[in-house]
Amino acid sequence: MLTEMNIEDIYPSYERGKIRNRRRAAQIRDFSGLRWENITPTDIDGLVEYHNVCYVFYETKLEDKEMDFGQKLALERLNDDLSKSKPCITIISTHNTPIEEDICVANTQVTEYRYKGKWIPIEFYTTTKELADRFINWVNADYLKNTHNEFVGEEDIPY
Repeated sequence: MLTEMNIEDIYPSYERGKIRNRRRAAQIRDFSGLRWENITPTDIDGLVEYHNVCYVFYETKLEDKEMDFGQKLALERLNDDLSKSKPCITIISTHNTPIEEDICVANTQVTEYRYKGKWIPIEFYTTTKELADRFINWVNADYLKNTHNEFVGEEDIPY
């Protein structure tokens, strides 16, 4: 079982979260043959399933680019459905990284996040890493100890 294996033996920690095959990652996926009425597949930039207790979804957009309606609706419904069983947050962030450079998602600026059925805008500069850490810390500190305090979010993030 994977849970009994030492994952560091398979992928050293310095490689975790990195693309291992850039040529394959650059390959375009053509979903044009998968369409039902006006519904087509969408992608999700990132997902963390944290110790079987919560989910964190990541979606990153180029600065000033709005998320497509269908993609936002799919993320919204996925987040809300999963929230019925475990804490779940979907983080939307932006970047202005030149196309020839890798995007450091941890440093992207959060514009909004979905939690408990609501999109919550971020008014102050907050990185994806800061918000994800805040959520994971809440899960570890409150939720797992059965205090079930609400995740506060933006106003609870140290600036």
